[in-house]
Amino acid sequence: MAEARTDIAPAGWQITAATISCDRVSDYVTLMVKRDWSCECTWSNRHKVVALQNPQRKFARDIKVRIAKCRWPDCKYVLEYRDKLIAEETAVNK
Repeated sequence: MAEARTDIAPAGWQITAATISCDRVSDYVTLMVKRDWSCECTWSNRHKVVALQNPQRKFARDIKVRIAKCRWPDCKYVLEYRDKLIAEETAVNK
């Protein structure tokens, strides 16, 4: 999970999510942002994080290739979605 943003006020909601088509992993992924501005990607949680935690875990060959292409935790899609929500939230609170 990407680190929480403590330099700004928490969001006015608990959690929000969006599903996008990720060209890096060639699959649909769900991006989630929590109230403290921490964020995560369901695809990376299911595949990349598991592969990093357990290197001996077996994955299908095509999944291994996609895991290598995944840029979590520096994924531009997750960070852009979080930044978009921050901009919307700060505009509402002004």
